[in-house]
Amino acid sequence: MKTPRIALPAMIALGALALTAPVGASAEQAQPTRGEQRLAKLIDGRIAGTPTDCVPSRPSARMYVIDGTALVYDTGRTVYVNYTSDPDSLDDDDLLVVRDPTPSLCRTTQITTRDRSGDFFTGAIFLTDFIPYTRVKGTN
Repeated sequence: MKTPRIALPAMIALGALALTAPVGASAEQAQPTRGEQRLAKLIDGRIAGTPTDCVPSRPSARMYVIDGTALVYDTGRTVYVNYTSDPDSLDDDDLLVVRDPTPSLCRTTQITTRDRSGDFFTGAIFLTDFIPYTRVKGTN
């Protein structure tokens, strides 16, 4: 049985149309989480620098967790973001406990978390590289 001549061009057109059609849910972008939105606001107006495995410890620096997103080390001028090996397990309600503090905070620094109310162990944080974000001159 012979295929009509029109069928082949129609099949090619349908194939091209199928390739350009949206795939559904996988084509949609995922909405950012509250933690991702908070981090984006924090680093807005800053430029990312070269990732580093250590940052110098400063008495005036503040270290805190953005829930389910990252560990932040804020020195004022520079904000260092560490996404950790398992950012989903980060809970901003936990207390951070740095074991054997040294002059630098590094990938090898041992950090555990404790529950604020019951003071019991809730986990360990395994650091990755710190990404420095420095404020662009001329912005607040």
